[in-house]
Amino acid sequence: MINVLLVEDHELYRMGLSMLLDKAEGIELCAEAADGLDGIKAARDTNPDVILMDIGLPNIDGIEATQRIKDFNPDVKVLIFTSRDSENDVFEAFKAGADGYIMKGATPEQTISAIKAVYEGVGWIDPNIARLVFSNLQKPQKQIVTTPEIKKSPNSYGLTERELDVLELMVEGLSNPQIADKLVITRATAKAHVHSILQKLCVTSRTQATVTAMKEGLV
Repeated sequence: MINVLLVEDHELYRMGLSMLLDKAEGIELCAEAADGLDGIKAARDTNPDVILMDIGLPNIDGIEATQRIKDFNPDVKVLIFTSRDSENDVFEAFKAGADGYIMKGATPEQTISAIKAVYEGVGWIDPNIARLVFSNLQKPQKQIVTTPEIKKSPNSYGLTERELDVLELMVEGLSNPQIADKLVITRATAKAHVHSILQKLCVTSRTQATVTAMKEGLV
């Protein structure tokens, strides 16, 4: 059972999401909060598995709340659920430690899938957000990457050739078992590569690794 904390100030959205989560198989709504400070307190009190976090919250916004929560509980998964799609909001959210980013226009099925994905450590980026990220990062990548060989050459992060292969599959959204099957390696080896990549990129989640990889032109 995935325990979910819902942090949303808009009452109608909160009611709708509460009903959705109550009906979802394998998910239990453990608490609700209507502002950033109450969300932090609820995260301390209930120790949820996943936090569904809005950005535009009273008192402190969802990005700062995410950062504060991650400071005392780095293992909790935070899925940003918002109508804000600016490049700055997206990157600031991931910088704060968010594990996924989904828009409020998502279907109920997409929302549940996103919650389960971040819980499993796969991460989730809304398709519209992914297009925004790629469109803003493609131009600088083209200026820096002049030949295919540079893309896979040694880099300042010290990633090995195999780690670059794994990172590319992480960006595509593959889980550890899928990466293992794709590269014909054991799941333990895939897990070890992912752990090493997170350490070398100085990030704490697969989603942050994905954003860094795209931003730095590593894939």
